[in-house]
Amino acid sequence: MIKANSKDTRYQTLFTNGKHSAISDTTRDKGGNESGFRPHDLLEAALASCINMTLRMYADQHGIPLSGVTTRVRLDRSNPEESVFEYEIEFLGSLAENDREHLLEIAEKCPVRQTLSKRIKFCTR
Repeated sequence: MIKANSKDTRYQTLFTNGKHSAISDTTRDKGGNESGFRPHDLLEAALASCINMTLRMYADQHGIPLSGVTTRVRLDRSNPEESVFEYEIEFLGSLAENDREHLLEIAEKCPVRQTLSKRIKFCTR
């Protein structure tokens, strides 16, 4: 569970899972100081990180010579009816073309993508 607490600086928020902490904020045009990640940055980071880790774990388990992955994610909210996560994946290492294609399929199985692909509900307690 993530806990978020207001800081003294306007809109700045400290969030923690009990082990790790970081700061979120908003942009100057919305009254923030840009002193931390915007909330939508964190959604993009969750997906980018999960894809990256999923690919590295899969490559390790299957002996694929993947030396690294760079994942870029952008959340497009320009259409009020849908949100679109656009992502790019760059593989590092001497990979055969079939390994690259297979890893792209594996990226679609990352747990955060699976979660975001489901119907979402919100419950206030």
